[in-house]
Formats: sequence, structure tokens, C-alpha cells
Amino acid sequence: MKLAAVDIGSNAIRMQITTVNQYEGITNFKKLEYIRFPLRLGMDVFHQQKISEINRRKFVKLMKAFKILIDLYEVDDYMACATSAMRESINGKDIIAEVKDEIGLKITIIDGNREAELINKSLAKFIDEKIYLHIDVGGGSTELNIYKNRKKIATKSFQIGSVRALEDKVGKSVSNAIQTFIKKHLDHNSGVIAIGTGGNINKIFELSLPRKNKRYLDIQKIEEVLGFLASMSFEERVHKLNLNTDRADVIIPAGAIYLSAMKAANCKRMIVPDLGLKDGIMQVLFERNKLN
Repeated sequence: MKLAAVDIGSNAIRMQITTVNQYEGITNFKKLEYIRFPLRLGMDVFHQQKISEINRRKFVKLMKAFKILIDLYEVDDYMACATSAMRESINGKDIIAEVKDEIGLKITIIDGNREAELINKSLAKFIDEKIYLHIDVGGGSTELNIYKNRKKIATKSFQIGSVRALEDKVGKSVSNAIQTFIKKHLDHNSGVIAIGTGGNINKIFELSLPRKNKRYLDIQKIEEVLGFLASMSFEERVHKLNLNTDRADVIIPAGAIYLSAMKAANCKRMIVPDLGLKDGIMQVLFERNKLN
């Protein structure tokens, strides 16, 4: 069985094609193709509330390329989800309709709660009886989820993300709302463990030179990496650290969002599982087709 997940974010668009094999009761997921294209839809939307004509044309071309790959790989099922930039754009629905009519690729605009729900599907093996604060920072929104005894007790999506923060499009009320949400559900709890998902925290983890087979970061290490990045110019981050240009500018504001949430919850450590929306979509596709 071959499955394809498409994640249409505010800072980049990703597609993964995976083959799923089952042998002697064991299910194996093998990545066949992964593409990350740096199309910053959020820059348009957060400034002018709509996707520009140039980026509209690029987006349609990209979806055509994705559809060709889906057909070439003979994918059995796919799901394409668009998040904050597309859902806030006044021409987002028209662009999605154009893609459906011209290319035959169906895209679903999902709200913040559905986005969090999909991401959470990939996190099950990291959740036990302890208390966890899951932080997912995207380009346009941040999703927070709180777990106790393996159960999600609270979830909320906030209009704050790496691209919004970079463009200074985040009001003080949003930051206050995050603090209030965390303290309401986690006040007086000690030993809260953070789980961080998103491309920027994965890159921070990579830059931290982690110990082998350890998928966590101490809060001091995150602060250390962000301080190191802040000491460099944009050009130095690109050329000395080999960061993509669309990562080199947003990684510091994204990191600040993770840190702020961790400090509000008194988290000392963050697990970084290298999972995201596309992995949750893949899990939904697998469950959907497993039942057929």
C-alpha cells in the first residue's frame, strides 16, 4: 500500500510518499519520496490577507508536480491539508477550487484544532502517565496540547508562528493568551515535560550536537543554540551553518515561542521526536485504508 501526505503550511509545503508493508503481524512504513518546497504563503496573507498572483501560480504548478508524482508512484490514497495561511486568505478557497478543477487534487483547509489532532496522532508512543505540554510552532499558528495520564486534557490553537513573529504581526494579547492557557491547566504542576514538533525545533535540535540516540533538549541547551544563532548575521546562518534561506530568518522567532511556552509551564526538558503534520496525516491514511 502506498500513501501520500501533503502539508501546506505558511512557510513551506511538504509532500511525503510512503509505502506500508505488513509481514508476520509487523507493520513497516518506508519513505519513498519527500519534498519540501519553500513557498512562503504566510508572507502574503499576514500582510495583505490574500495570496499574491505570483505565489498563486507557483502554488498551482507545485500542486501539479505533486499530483504527477502521486500518479507515477501509483499511490493508493492521499490527503492534502492546508493550515493557517490558506485558511486566513480571502482567496484561499478559490485557489483550492482551481487546483481541484484543473489538476484533480483535492485539498482540505483544516482549522487549528484539527491540525493539532492530526499531529497528536503521531505522538502516541511518546506519551505515558507523566504530564506533557506539546508545542507545535508553524509559520502562522502554534498549537498547544496538554496530556495527563495518557489523556489529552486541553488543546488550543493560537495565531502566533515563526513567519508572523518575523513580520511583527503578533499582538501582545496572543502571547498573554498562551501564558494564561498554560497556567490555567498546568499551574502548581511540577515535572512537566515538553514535546516540540515543527521544522525549526528539529533544526535547533540538530544544531545542538545532541548525544547519540537521545531525542531531547534541556532548556539551557535551547537557549544556548538560540544565543549562538542570534550572534550571527542572516548571511552567516546561511553560509556557515548551511541553513535554508527560509529557515535562517524564522528559526530565532520560532525558538522564542518554544522557550516562552516552556518557561510558562516550568518545563526543564523537551523531547524532539522529529514528527509533524505529515506524519499524523499518514497515520490517518493508514487507519482509513486498514479498515477497507
